[in-house]
Amino acid sequence: MGCSGRISYILGILLFLALVCEARVPGSGAFVRTKGARFVLNGSPFLFNGFNSYWLMDVASDPSQRYKVTQVLRDAAAAGLSVCRTWAFSDGGGRALQISPGTYDERVFQGLDFAISEARKYGIRLILSFVNNYNDFGGRAQYVQWARNAGVQISNDDNFFTNLVLKGYYKNHIEKVITRFNTITRVAYKDDPTIMAWELMNEPRCQADYSGRTINGWVQEMATHVKSMDRKHLLEIGMEGFYGDTMPERKQINPGYQVGTDFISNNMIKEIDFATIHAYPDIWLSGQNDDAQMAFMQRWMSSHWDDSRRILKKPLVIAEFGKSSKDPGYSLNVRDSFMSTIYRSIYNFARGRGTLGGGLVWQLMAEGMESYYDGYEIVLSQSPSTGGVISQQSHAMTALSHLFSGPHSHPMSHAHGVINRHETLNQAHHRHALHKGKNGHAFRRRHGRKSDP
Repeated sequence: MGCSGRISYILGILLFLALVCEARVPGSGAFVRTKGARFVLNGSPFLFNGFNSYWLMDVASDPSQRYKVTQVLRDAAAAGLSVCRTWAFSDGGGRALQISPGTYDERVFQGLDFAISEARKYGIRLILSFVNNYNDFGGRAQYVQWARNAGVQISNDDNFFTNLVLKGYYKNHIEKVITRFNTITRVAYKDDPTIMAWELMNEPRCQADYSGRTINGWVQEMATHVKSMDRKHLLEIGMEGFYGDTMPERKQINPGYQVGTDFISNNMIKEIDFATIHAYPDIWLSGQNDDAQMAFMQRWMSSHWDDSRRILKKPLVIAEFGKSSKDPGYSLNVRDSFMSTIYRSIYNFARGRGTLGGGLVWQLMAEGMESYYDGYEIVLSQSPSTGGVISQQSHAMTALSHLFSGPHSHPMSHAHGVINRHETLNQAHHRHALHKGKNGHAFRRRHGRKSDP
């Protein structure tokens, strides 16, 4: 091969690698958007399979432990997972991001920088949450304590949603995160397509007002504040999906109680781009058998999918679900079967009209993270059967995205676009390919999961 031939060959290889990198790395310029009740990316439908790993920043704040973040993101990408939800908060206490109102630990912020840069490297988009409803990693209780220390009269933690000082603290944190300049990628968070969406709060609840109106006012104010600084990224609330007073007949879908949110009115706020639900029938209905819990799960998903499609006209994400090893009768086979059933429902709702964009299993961890275990942990390198279930769902959702993208295609009109009750996700993917040719009482995020209120 002559000199010019070698140069052409090398240039060709470099061009190929550049195209591969651009296709793989979300930082190449494409933000996830919504179009009606669908997510879109580069103008095409975006359906996904994803996961929660709330601990990314916390672990990455220690440079000697960052390999665990890399391991999880690498293994997740290999399993076809493309969206990860994680915390952009740690308020007060040990290894805090926000040490006190407006005072931040740069080392911890650099841990979040690293998590975002690694997600970009492995083609995974992030949903970043601003604050916790619960006490783990500080939460709104820490904000209340800060205000009391400053001499502000606070009656209870629910004042977080109404007190001017507390709302000011929170707005300042939002601004600090959104305007952060990543020390590794050299891109401001607000300009980084690696971030798919912001989340106002992990599981907001308000005991002072079960109707949902107090949280509705807070969501409206904070969503407007976020959008005033950043209109490139999507925004969601972080809700579990409990119904309130807007549609009283829907309250019978709740697992026997309300938590101060209103799935309908809260998500109708125009600045909120998509709705979320969480689902823990093993906790919410702990006294009932597996069949009753699964029946609730199916009603929970179906009701919210229908409301998102008909009333909200916005996409829906199953943002948390899982199976705990602490549940009676637990085994890996039970977990795999549970996840397969949920994944099949997610797929069928997604193909129905695309409103359900995907699900985020709770939660992936790396090897050597036993101190973080909460019963729901999944270590892909140690759970090949569960990894297989996850991979099959990832492939099926990707195939469905391609099906939606086809000319004049509507999934309801194609027999090849359906997974029936007796078909595995892997079989469905094969058929598509052929066609195409918590520690507190309410929350145990650190070493356990949530319990009843």
